[in-house]
Amino acid sequence: MSRNIRFSQAIQEATDICMAADPRVYLMGLGVPDPKGMFGTTAGLADKYGDERVCDMPTSENGMTGVAIGTTIAGMRPILAHHRVDFTLLAMEQMVNQAAKWHYMFAGALRMPLVVRMLIGRGWGQGPQHAQSLQAWFAHVPGLKVVMPTTPHDAKGLLISSIEDDNPVMFLEHRWLHNIVGDVPAGAYRVPIGRARVMREGTDVTMVGVSYMALEASRAADYLADVGVSAEVIDLRSLRPWDEASVLASVRKTGRLIVTDTGWSVAGFAAEVLARVLEEGVTLKAPPRRMCLPESPTPSTPALATRYYPRFTDLVAAAAAMVGVAVPDPPPSSVPLDIPDPAFTGPF
Repeated sequence: MSRNIRFSQAIQEATDICMAADPRVYLMGLGVPDPKGMFGTTAGLADKYGDERVCDMPTSENGMTGVAIGTTIAGMRPILAHHRVDFTLLAMEQMVNQAAKWHYMFAGALRMPLVVRMLIGRGWGQGPQHAQSLQAWFAHVPGLKVVMPTTPHDAKGLLISSIEDDNPVMFLEHRWLHNIVGDVPAGAYRVPIGRARVMREGTDVTMVGVSYMALEASRAADYLADVGVSAEVIDLRSLRPWDEASVLASVRKTGRLIVTDTGWSVAGFAAEVLARVLEEGVTLKAPPRRMCLPESPTPSTPALATRYYPRFTDLVAAAAAMVGVAVPDPPPSSVPLDIPDPAFTGPF
């Protein structure tokens, strides 16, 4: 049975299912037992499982990541949740030098089933230190798996797969996705890590989207279809491993490629996708494009945010230029680019 539920509810359901099925699974994070439940993603779990399995933590990210890794070595399967990916930077040593290396250093005899949930901010004045998209850092490290679901369906299925995986998984959620609604089956199901999803089929240009930008790409494809341009949209879903085969097949069909990411262009994940396509010698009808953040720290003010974040209108213009057609400009958005919806009121 399927229902339409929010992305945040899908995260909560996946966590609940895994905790009910396996007593080794526990949840730890700053504010996860709070009544607001980390934007609803952990709501009700503390009441159901108690403070031994839903654990608040101090603002000591490095130390508590060490605790999570230690309990993993002892046989547990922790989910470590952070309100911001920026906070996780304090624990990079633990994740890169310890968690990512454990399986390798012990010739596969030991496992590291650790999930680290991290949120990307954007908006509500989050600014340079609370709204960065740093997924490319984690995707650079062998031994870490990196996933970024876009839809409620994939959020639930990918989180269950991540919790059940015996490797450390970096699970990144864009804050703007938490209130989107989608069709989600009841009960347990799994979305395979490392497999992309074709959101929309097309023949003229391939648009590969990461996280929230996959929705912008889908919006651009809708607009382009009305003016006779057929865009194929691929939601990557996983960044390490990533589905090279699906992207290559699409670009071989369309001959044109736009990659849009929530992070920066330089040394970002969009560059990885472009590099693989070019290394494979795919014949292109136009130079490929990256549609990412401009090279400056994330702004705090609405005026700067309006000029900072790429939107579907930018993707429309890029695709039209590639195909060589003139399309009318989409109407300007009435939604401020630093406020996702009225439900986003803080405090985080």
